[in-house]
Amino acid sequence: MCRLFGMSSTPLRTRATFWLLDAPDSLSVQSRRDPDGTGLGFFDAAAVPRVHKAPVAAYADRAFAEEARQVESATFLAHIRFASTGRPETRNTHPFEQDGRLFAHNGVIEGLDALDDRLGPAARATVRGETDSERFFALITREIAAHGGDVTAGIVGAARWIADELPVFSLNLVLTTRDELWALRYPDTHELYVLERAAGGHHGGRHLDHSGTGGRLRVHSHDLSEAPAVVVASEAMDENPGWRPLESGELLHVGPDLATTGRIVLPGPPRHRLALGDLRPEAARSQKAR
Repeated sequence: MCRLFGMSSTPLRTRATFWLLDAPDSLSVQSRRDPDGTGLGFFDAAAVPRVHKAPVAAYADRAFAEEARQVESATFLAHIRFASTGRPETRNTHPFEQDGRLFAHNGVIEGLDALDDRLGPAARATVRGETDSERFFALITREIAAHGGDVTAGIVGAARWIADELPVFSLNLVLTTRDELWALRYPDTHELYVLERAAGGHHGGRHLDHSGTGGRLRVHSHDLSEAPAVVVASEAMDENPGWRPLESGELLHVGPDLATTGRIVLPGPPRHRLALGDLRPEAARSQKAR
């Protein structure tokens, strides 16, 4: 299953170190199937989005993902991909960037011809890869423009159209700008957690040191011993009791002042909901827990 990770410390820019594949020398890790891509997105001091990513399995070279990357930003977005649609190539690796925003998705959307028709030639031309995820992002971007730059309305409009019109397994997503973060869980296929972390964490005075299961992703930040943050992840990544799962259909927004709001924007199931057994074999493999 793909792994999503988003973090905001706005308005403060904080330093964090990411290992997209942790514990590279572990035989238990080496024995598992490598992911099809790893990526890290953030915003530099000039608010320009930056993305470091690579299709790990395609090149049999784990060095990119094993190397520690220390970056400074107010928002961060990391993704570990197991391919469901599109080959393991850089252009199909998350996060994606459009109009100064970064996006990553965990799930499967089918009916891509209908989605391309909905996008139209101009929006479709912005999609560089083959994935359902980048097309979903392009639809969100189009809807944001149609709603006068309102990101929340764009996400809701795109997700509602897909839920009504296309076969859907999961639309879990994280979208970031330089100082805001959005996360959607829909439907209840995969979990997505949020942690509103006080400065120093649950016990106070501690740096952030989050680690996913299976040695896939690790995040470390000394700065967050003294600064609060909001973290979104596909799994609870430490022992902090403050982690809570988003509800099915819940859209979380983290504002420039780190204030969080969440509301149910998709109250019912997708009209054409897919089960694991309905997926193509490669898509089904990508969605199983690892």
